Amino acid sequence: MEAYLIWLIVAIALVIFEICSATFGAICFAIGAGFSALAAGLGAGVTWQIVIFAIVSLLTFIFLRPFMLKFMDRKSKEVKTNAEAIIGRRGIVSERIDAEQHTGRVAIDGDDWKAVSEDGSIIEKGVSVEIVKMDSIIVTVKQ
Repeated sequence: MEAYLIWLIVAIALVIFEICSATFGAICFAIGAGFSALAAGLGAGVTWQIVIFAIVSLLTFIFLRPFMLKFMDRKSKEVKTNAEAIIGRRGIVSERIDAEQHTGRVAIDGDDWKAVSEDGSIIEKGVSVEIVKMDSIIVTVKQ
């Protein structure tokens, strides 16, 4: 079997592994294997193929991988899910919030949540409030 075919098979296998892992480690080696396949196709010897594989893999680890990890990390921080999504949002008091009476509910985007006020004050029905914290199924609000 030709050397460039072996390098291409290795590169394809590494790309498939990268798709499954998404760590941007295997793709660095896949790029190195791709360049080695190119070198083998152009007639480079085995020593040069290995040197090219090592250098290109190292360079992609140094320059490409940190960029991709930073890019992917930045995207994941922008998306808030579950309870985090309502913190900072505004809602309308649907039942008077009174700590002594153990009452209080807030409507947020059609969902009704048990609520307490941040400072223990009474907040009347119909008042717009901001969600500042969530503890289990109880939201803490302020006016």
